[in-house]
Amino acid sequence: MEQTTDQNDKPDEQDSLDGQGTEAVTSNGQTPGDHDQPSSKEPSKKVPIRKRISNILGHMNIYLLLLILLLLIAGVIAFVSYRKNQESAVKVNVGTEPLSQEALDQLKQSDVLVGEPTQTLTVEANAIFSGKVLIKDDLEVAGKLKLGGPLDLSDIATSGASSFDQLQASSLQITGNGTIQGQLTVQKSLSVSGSLSVGGLLSAAQLNIQNLQVSGDLQLNRHIDAGGGTPGKVNGSALGAGGTASISGSDTAGTVRVNTGGGAGTGCFATIIFTNSFNETPHVVVTPVGSSAGSLAYYVNRSSANFSICTANTPPSGKSFAFDYIVID
Repeated sequence: MEQTTDQNDKPDEQDSLDGQGTEAVTSNGQTPGDHDQPSSKEPSKKVPIRKRISNILGHMNIYLLLLILLLLIAGVIAFVSYRKNQESAVKVNVGTEPLSQEALDQLKQSDVLVGEPTQTLTVEANAIFSGKVLIKDDLEVAGKLKLGGPLDLSDIATSGASSFDQLQASSLQITGNGTIQGQLTVQKSLSVSGSLSVGGLLSAAQLNIQNLQVSGDLQLNRHIDAGGGTPGKVNGSALGAGGTASISGSDTAGTVRVNTGGGAGTGCFATIIFTNSFNETPHVVVTPVGSSAGSLAYYVNRSSANFSICTANTPPSGKSFAFDYIVID
């Protein structure tokens, strides 16, 4: 019984030794469990970068990620703007270099090259060129261009409004609308292929119009002179033997003179043939001249090509008569 008690007490003593921190020491000075733990001098295993990033993102807040993204976008925009400003500054900033006295002396000579094509010549003072100036490239004028003499141009194009005190051109072509506020004087022919609209008074010493169409009233302060060629005529049977007829005027207006011969009879004195035929049968107005012509029972035959002055009674022989006519389409 006493031995049993002693054996049972040994584990308790061992436990008490463990609780007091007593450790067994080997011959090499290490505890029994030291070989199981890695030494501090041994390198630790490397963690993959992807896993590190995943661990970092796992601990970050979504709002923090959005803030970082916005900062990156703002940085890119600022960088692009900075680069553009640098490029524009390079284009605008043109290096200037004053002309030396030697260069000014060279300008007095003939055919002198000054500067390079990429350089800009700036003249701050007024400049006077006594000879000709030839510009092989475009000419840009920021201010007004004032010419004391004539301007000779092979071609001129203006995008805005242009004002000329006096413009002389051998050929002027305006593709758009044109407004002339002053007086327009045309010394030679004026040809208008389209419509001509005149809001004010149209004054012309002579007006030749092939076809005139008037929508309103036509007021003539002077006479109407009907021009044109003299119509032809054919004598009729009412003239009698040896009778004659003559005509003066035009297709529009004129006078027919009749001289009867012996044995005059009824019928037509003469047929007047128009120089230019009408499109339709015109209106013919015949007026007898004098009482002798008025006593005749006359009448008119008409067509688009001619008209005839006739009588229904036998006219007296050896007499002269006259008739005026007006023809209107």
